[in-house]
Amino acid sequence: MSENPEIGLRIDVGGIGTNTIKAGTGDPLILIHGSGPGVTAYANWRGVIPDFAQHYTCYAPDTLGFGYTDFPADIQGFAMDRWVAHIVGFMDALGIEKAHFIGNSYGGALTLALAVRHPDRVGRIVLMGAAGLKFEMTDGLARVWGYQPSLDAMRDLMTTFAFDPALVKEEIVRSRYEASIRPGAQEAYSSLFPEPRQRWLDELATSEDDLRALPHRTLIIHGREDVIVPYERSVRFHQLIADSELHLFGRCGHWTQIERRERFVALVLPFLQGA
Repeated sequence: MSENPEIGLRIDVGGIGTNTIKAGTGDPLILIHGSGPGVTAYANWRGVIPDFAQHYTCYAPDTLGFGYTDFPADIQGFAMDRWVAHIVGFMDALGIEKAHFIGNSYGGALTLALAVRHPDRVGRIVLMGAAGLKFEMTDGLARVWGYQPSLDAMRDLMTTFAFDPALVKEEIVRSRYEASIRPGAQEAYSSLFPEPRQRWLDELATSEDDLRALPHRTLIIHGREDVIVPYERSVRFHQLIADSELHLFGRCGHWTQIERRERFVALVLPFLQGA
């Protein structure tokens, strides 16, 4: 095991070395991170994995283009089918027939796309600040996807994620910045969402008809002051997904699992465990 806590098990997914954090015992729970620069599954979920690992076997993979997972050289721009296929292959490689999912931002969009294409592989769904419906590119998201590496740029960017900028510690800024300048990291990241970026945001979207037909129980969580993904998208998810419930946090941005950690866990665990 590496001394770097962001590096966990390495899983071969059709020739793609996939880094995943694994913790706990019980039914499988897969946590899908967001799409910010320097993100890893560990950085996104480290504050809540210990809580969930008391009840579930948690898997938090770095998806294609992020963290310590291989990034195939032939990828030019984001294509949802390929990212879904990678997650299905990840489950197959681990012998996971079905799992609950928690998806953050882009990870929420990926979770919904997986649930529509492979409904039998997905149990309950938690969406957190999720993309997955069409909306006009926000200034906040444009800054996230257009990031050019510098410590000041990362510091400025991180303060847009949380409603209270005091939550953005210098340790987080430096960790994310250093991750963003690892060899090949920025090249991979910038190749995912090049201009014009609206097309890649549209690629994340699941059709409203497919969402209406979704049979999965779904918990939708969002911060009202989110400037990356508008909270109104979660209101629309709630209107469309038949078996859903919605929780909005006031005075909260895009980092619900950090800004409202204890309440987030208190909402998610009973939802996943409920009859």
